Amino acid sequence: MPSFHSLACLAFLAIGVVAQEPPSAQPAVKSPLTAEQVVTNMEERNLERASALRQFEGKRIYRMAYLGFPGSKDAEMVVTMRYQAPADKEFTVVSQSGSKFILDHVFKRLLEGEKEAMDAENQKQTALNRENYEFTLADYENTSEGARYVLNTNPKSKNKFLYKGKIWVDANDFAVVRIEAVPAKNPSFWIKKTEIEHRYIKVNHFWLPAENHTESYIRLGGKATLSIQYSDYKIEDPAPSHESQSAHENAHPAAGIKIASANSE
Repeated sequence: MPSFHSLACLAFLAIGVVAQEPPSAQPAVKSPLTAEQVVTNMEERNLERASALRQFEGKRIYRMAYLGFPGSKDAEMVVTMRYQAPADKEFTVVSQSGSKFILDHVFKRLLEGEKEAMDAENQKQTALNRENYEFTLADYENTSEGARYVLNTNPKSKNKFLYKGKIWVDANDFAVVRIEAVPAKNPSFWIKKTEIEHRYIKVNHFWLPAENHTESYIRLGGKATLSIQYSDYKIEDPAPSHESQSAHENAHPAAGIKIASANSE
């Protein structure tokens, strides 16, 4: 199954070449589970969902705007994606406009990086589990969208696809619904700071990427903003899971989130 958590990281990696308001939360309450229990449930459910998700397709809109030295530029690319288990992704560019540099060195690099992340060894090294991360409980929130466990994630290595920050885990499905992080490894000397926010949406019984927002601050004073909007999901031939059943495209995710980044020409 694809590693969507790595998707978050791919974005900042691509930027290396050139936030939205959270759901309203009620006052903090005592967490029903420990961090260890939450992670155990998340890992088990991710494995079940990974085996259940056999085939799906969707649309993405990549947008990037760079402001700074030596000049401002922007671009947009619309792409359709088709996934076939266990590790095949096909991308078709529907339309593109704007800076050729961004199109060729950021957007296309993101697509290439996502295919690279499908490699079995890469998925193992970027999975959102205790082999690659240390987890601690940060909070437990009751929101309008349901209860969430908030975990701190600290990568055990400086893999380019790993990240350090916080994840919000749905208390029912034990699926990652939101990520706020920075890359474990700076994608480029020219980038001073990168901040990533990644959100998921439940489609049928699966949690799939909904949007990615990445801001990178360039050492020369510029700022690059990258966004990816995901839509038009069609899930085909899902295998039954014990949740009926409930699945999460987070194996990246968790399995690995590739995080995005941006850079000037």
